[in-house]
Amino acid sequence: MANVTLTNVSIDFPVFNIHARSLKKRFLRLATGGVVSKDANQHIVVRSLNNINISFNHGDRVGLIGHNGAGKTTLLRLLASIYEPTTGQIRIDGRISPMLSIMHGIEAEFTGYENIVQRGIILGLTYSQIKSRIDDIAEATGLGDYLQMPVRTYSSGMMVRLAFAISTCIDPEILLIDEIFGAGDAAFMQKARQKMINLLDQSSIVVFASHSDDLIKDFCNKAILLEGGNIKYFGDVDTAIKKYRGNSGL
Repeated sequence: MANVTLTNVSIDFPVFNIHARSLKKRFLRLATGGVVSKDANQHIVVRSLNNINISFNHGDRVGLIGHNGAGKTTLLRLLASIYEPTTGQIRIDGRISPMLSIMHGIEAEFTGYENIVQRGIILGLTYSQIKSRIDDIAEATGLGDYLQMPVRTYSSGMMVRLAFAISTCIDPEILLIDEIFGAGDAAFMQKARQKMINLLDQSSIVVFASHSDDLIKDFCNKAILLEGGNIKYFGDVDTAIKKYRGNSGL
């Protein structure tokens, strides 16, 4: 069974040349959502996550809630091993499948088919796995003959269709999602929603960041409320949303 455990995890980001940019500490705090301090070498640092202690287990579908800068994306990037903790320990048992930027790896001069192969490799698929799924991916895009044309000729909606279809061809175990729903017509969005439901059903653990209360309610059975890099609440989805909306005055 998949499991994720974070023990006393904090992440600090150093800020260089702060005086040269004429930035005030208060402005920096408001802009990042983190806590500004100094490290042992007297460098200005922003603490993006602070002393996080939490575990995710099989069956958890966890929504991340909080304003911009609260630490949602930082937590996802930590779980994806993009960031290393400054202090504390993180233990991950299971294969991570990140969907943090569905446009990552998409090349404008490549055709749709060439991008399917390249993006599939970035996602960890073998060439044979990509070849076996390419027809299904092509059908999911709904782009038809456009797949033989360079991506630079696509509209923004067509690019999202292509990127989403490629990103959801994985076999997830621990699935990380960061605000993936974007451009697309109603028919595509309905298909995307169904594909996401299928992915969630296949996954052992899901951690999903979104500003949409409806998506959090639809896809998650637990929620974390983050504020200034701290966990303010972890538990029932409706309770987390009420606490967030009450604190934010929305």
